[in-house]
Amino acid sequence: MTIKVLVVEDEPGFSQRFCDAIAAETDLSLCGATATVAGARALLDTLSPDVVLVDLGLPDGDGVDVIRHAVTGDSNRDVMVVTMFSDDGHLIESIRAGATGYLLKDALPKDIAKSIMQVHAGGSPISPAIARRVLQTFRNPPAGASAERIAPIETTDRPSPLSERETEILRLVAKGLNFKEVASVLSISPHTVITHVKRIYHKLAVHSRGEAVYEASEMGLL
Repeated sequence: MTIKVLVVEDEPGFSQRFCDAIAAETDLSLCGATATVAGARALLDTLSPDVVLVDLGLPDGDGVDVIRHAVTGDSNRDVMVVTMFSDDGHLIESIRAGATGYLLKDALPKDIAKSIMQVHAGGSPISPAIARRVLQTFRNPPAGASAERIAPIETTDRPSPLSERETEILRLVAKGLNFKEVASVLSISPHTVITHVKRIYHKLAVHSRGEAVYEASEMGLL
């Protein structure tokens, strides 16, 4: 079965670029494209895409709202942010909302298609330049930001809500391994990995791999 992809991008040039990259890959199918938050919500409810490509700056609202709507409708759905450096202030908020990958808008078509398939397979593709911006955000919090919101929460007096196996799996996911790769490393079935991941989501009250890694890091579990 092909991977159904929804594109949410208001700049016609980039929207066409993403659509063309999807159309050129036989394992992908474009199920819809829209330029607004309202349009994205409507298509998410009717088309049930597997992966959503979303820009953060949309004319009628914030792409983060699209991310939340996407993962609330289906916790197994993946959302990949397509962004420029001007959007880097929203990256952490996007992670907490449930985004599982980040790609620069000027990525090559083959890299766009590859990243979509990677995120659907359980990976967390992120452009190196974006990864650097995320690290810089943690190292240099914005003026006036609360230190408690940036630093990991101390958990020395509280037991971890995750089992040893769940923590082991989450650490491998945080390194960028997809579910099949995690299963291979631990010599268990992919189905068992997915079962553990769902338990992790429940325990951490999250809806995606990216959000689980972020919350666990904030709690000092990784």
